[in-house]
Amino acid sequence: MGRPTINDLATAAGLSTSTVKRVLHGGGVVRSETMSRVLAAAEEIGFYGVGSLRGRIASSKPRHKFGLVMQQPNQVFGKAVAAGLEAAARAVPDRDIQLSIDLISDLSPEFVAARIMEMGSDVEAMAVVAAEHPIVTEAINQFSERGGKVLAFISPLSAPSLIGYVGLDGWKVGRTSAWAFRTACRQPGKIGILVGTHRYRCHELNEAGFRSYFREHVQDFALLEAVSTFEADGIAREVTERLLREHEDLQGIYVSGGGMAGVLGAVRDAGKSEQVVIVGYDLSDVTRTGLLDGSINLVISHPFEKLGQEAIAAMIRAGQSGPMAGLQTIHVQFDIYTPENL
Repeated sequence: MGRPTINDLATAAGLSTSTVKRVLHGGGVVRSETMSRVLAAAEEIGFYGVGSLRGRIASSKPRHKFGLVMQQPNQVFGKAVAAGLEAAARAVPDRDIQLSIDLISDLSPEFVAARIMEMGSDVEAMAVVAAEHPIVTEAINQFSERGGKVLAFISPLSAPSLIGYVGLDGWKVGRTSAWAFRTACRQPGKIGILVGTHRYRCHELNEAGFRSYFREHVQDFALLEAVSTFEADGIAREVTERLLREHEDLQGIYVSGGGMAGVLGAVRDAGKSEQVVIVGYDLSDVTRTGLLDGSINLVISHPFEKLGQEAIAAMIRAGQSGPMAGLQTIHVQFDIYTPENL
């Protein structure tokens, strides 16, 4: 049997011979879906021109250079966010997306602002995860004035030039966490609240939703003042040890940020795992172990792949819509984990 012909390829793809010829030789406009269909058929029947066809399809795709600047000392979380974004960029079928990733452990606003400006010289759009600060806002606005587009990612930001926000609805995160405490706590008492830093607006929104639920539904719990852990396990451990020492009637700890390993270490060492209800953030090796051994009652987690897909799509839409594009606000539904659904 001879090698497959163009007619054979057209039959396998379910297209006309003239359409297949346009795909192979570049004559006229052909939709990316049609080109992909021809490529799939060529691979299936062993068509001799598969290599050149792949090259033609790749060269015909619109190209984008996007970036991620993420100010986050929790490297496990940062890598999960980056992996979701990278997977989403690879999965876009009709575009060639080059992605630059910059994970920053330094929480100073000057440092993240400098990295935004540096990356801005090489990308057309970027997703930014950062603590709120006027210096960061100014860097975002300067990049936007040059034609760049910035998406607030994971945590909302207030820069007026943003193209939008993709992340969780912090108000719902907080209220859902509060519901968990109301359900799990055996008796009224005090609840400690730990945040990464008050300048992360997502943490502030989580806390606001948390407190609003208790004001509305439960008045016999005392919510303590929120304490920053700066996403550090060592600081989180010290804060938790102080809470356990100073508040004998502590019924729960809401961890709205990083430092979970430090919190769990302090609670376990104090022998309080069965008495203190803990609600935490994001499924990881640490929180998974905590759920399994009973030291964590519930985990609210970012769906990293879905977040990446929505962020990439938002940056593409912003580029297509031009300067008149409206502000995009996309709340992605969070995942909930308990010991029973791991």
